[in-house]
Amino acid sequence: MTDAYEVVVVGGGAAGLSAALVLGRARRRTLVVDAGEPRNAPAAHMQGFLSRDGMPPAEFLAAGREEIARYGVELVRDRAVDAAKDGADGFTVALAGGRTVRARQLVVATGLRDELPPVPGAAERFGRDVLHCPYCHGWEVRDQAFGVLATTAMSVHQALMVTQWSKDVTLFLHRVEETELTDDDLRRLAVAGVRVVPGEVAGLRIEDDRLTGVRLADRSVHAREVLFVAPRPVPQNDLLRGLGAELTETPFGAYPVIDERGLTTVPGLWAAGNASGFAEQVINAASRGYRAGAAINGELLFADLDAAVRV
Repeated sequence: MTDAYEVVVVGGGAAGLSAALVLGRARRRTLVVDAGEPRNAPAAHMQGFLSRDGMPPAEFLAAGREEIARYGVELVRDRAVDAAKDGADGFTVALAGGRTVRARQLVVATGLRDELPPVPGAAERFGRDVLHCPYCHGWEVRDQAFGVLATTAMSVHQALMVTQWSKDVTLFLHRVEETELTDDDLRRLAVAGVRVVPGEVAGLRIEDDRLTGVRLADRSVHAREVLFVAPRPVPQNDLLRGLGAELTETPFGAYPVIDERGLTTVPGLWAAGNASGFAEQVINAASRGYRAGAAINGELLFADLDAAVRV
């Protein structure tokens, strides 16, 4: 079965729902394809979103789904497995459930997934006391004993940043050699009071369902209550690649080349949220989706007007 929509939004997170809300309010027939895998699912609360600070991510998404439904936007729990250009004007999107839908404009808001360092116990504690973003979680763990797991020499930046939330910070070099740190790195770490501990991290000590220490390969244990890590962002950009969008390689993955509205190098193909960049927080992702939705409505409006003029 092929269903025709004016816009299909692939991704039901903050960016996708925000774009769909704008489009629904603009009376555009819109479909959201939601695989149900938001990046911030491990977190109990989201922070820094004005008027929604501390709201559980699942509650935020549920509210967004209710809002788009008021304006006739359809949402299907499914996964987009393929997309192709449909002639000169449009796209076809194949869903895992067997359905095929058509869109005049396509928004890819599929986000990314965080690939954690392979330290035993880190994945199980992620979003609780193993964290990655001090702006997301720093206030909630303020003044506790922080550890920072180095994955590259750039982890020095993370260790320095978290000193804004605690003055008890230890940088575990893990597999980074001390010689990889610059003189400036060492001076800044010393001034900030960050302890530097060489040696590979072998695991975490968990007691009463909370982190109490970081264990090194030499079996020594350093008492810590929070461990900051730097996950490797893996953009979920298969649809963009398949449609021929130009991507730019960055140290944090490949992301599409877009204009200020979110339009890729493929006409009618848009990217929003973490599909367009690794550092988009929830509030930024919602903003990106809003901007794309408004721009798409304008594109469709003037395309139809120009077609009528030609007739």
